[in-house]
Amino acid sequence: MLFGDIKPVLGTVRINKNWCKGCGFCVQFCPTNVLDISHEYNAKGYHPPYVKVPDNCRNCSFCELICPEFAIIVTRLPEK
Repeated sequence: MLFGDIKPVLGTVRINKNWCKGCGFCVQFCPTNVLDISHEYNAKGYHPPYVKVPDNCRNCSFCELICPEFAIIVTRLPEK
């Protein structure tokens, strides 16, 4: 196997907007800039993140691990 044969691991991000308190840690710590803060408000009056560039997610789960409210779940996509 050569390095050119290695495929990136892709993921998908799901956000529970009602649990979010708008801290922005997920946006700041995402190494591939998948997330951004939305202009809309959730039920608590905070600006939750949204998935801006879903194709950039590499399933690193940093956003899931850093979220103090457990509002983010990252799942691995099956290989193509």
